[in-house]
Amino acid sequence: MGMPELKLKQDCVTRWNSTFHMIKRILESKDAVISTLAVMNASVDPLSQEEWEVLQEACTVLEPFEQVTVEISADSYVTASKMLILCKGVQRVTAEHQTRVTTGKVTELVAALCASMDRKFHRIEYNPILSESTVLDPRFKKLAFHDNRAVDEALQRVTAAAARSGQPTSLPEGHEGEEAAEHEEPQASAVWRFFEERASGDTTRRNPSADSILEVRSYLEEPLFQRSADPLSWWETKASVYPRLTCVMARRLCIVATSVPSERIFSKTGQIITEKKQDQPLKAEALDLSQCKPSLKDKTADFFLFVLHILIYILLCDSVSFCMFHFKFVQY
Repeated sequence: MGMPELKLKQDCVTRWNSTFHMIKRILESKDAVISTLAVMNASVDPLSQEEWEVLQEACTVLEPFEQVTVEISADSYVTASKMLILCKGVQRVTAEHQTRVTTGKVTELVAALCASMDRKFHRIEYNPILSESTVLDPRFKKLAFHDNRAVDEALQRVTAAAARSGQPTSLPEGHEGEEAAEHEEPQASAVWRFFEERASGDTTRRNPSADSILEVRSYLEEPLFQRSADPLSWWETKASVYPRLTCVMARRLCIVATSVPSERIFSKTGQIITEKKQDQPLKAEALDLSQCKPSLKDKTADFFLFVLHILIYILLCDSVSFCMFHFKFVQY
């Protein structure tokens, strides 16, 4: 028939979007399925034209959910800050289908999806983790919010957290060395002693709350970063300009949006310990990577590196440098 050889897929309750994959695959193999059932004279009732239309419309409705699921299930880039935009986006796209679908069953499907999302996403902008992560993403900031009160509360929490960080606001990079050099010169004269005492006293009296407010205000005035760019690279260049906000950012943007990355640990384990090996005792020589095949050796090494990565995450999750390392490690 000149068609690629594809296997039909089954729905799985433990796998997200498996129903969509099942419907999409049978639609791709529609002609082959109809012809095969006709040739085999199988005791299976073929789908009617109306049922094929139902599947086609259902696939169209579910496709945005597949795209969103794939995007927020990654661990090699920032995901939590995208949740507000993606949830509202898929909610609007699904609502548009209410006037486009023609079959009764898909109309019921769209209505159920819209009702469920209205209930679950009603106050999603008030979620502290998601709202603060979005505000601290230089690609989105306040533009991702539709509720002004929600963004104001998020900014208040970020400002308060920045004031508690204990990091003083410093000069832009490149000016610190010049300032230090200028302070060394007047030491030869006692005339400058009174000014230096007054200047040092003014520095110690700086208000952390005022500094954090100024940082937040200056950060919001910065132009939006490119949506396709890495927000961590932006913060890496601005760490000396916004030291307090950088500390808060390190505790927010490192959060993943879903539990998929952690669940992948069990999949990694399944590649090492299979059902056939469960009844066999685990011997020390079995862990000798030098005796393994290259593919198994690489998979085993990746697994142990991944576990080590999680341990480092637990110990250093408050560090800005680790936040950068987290995503660079996964990309590597």
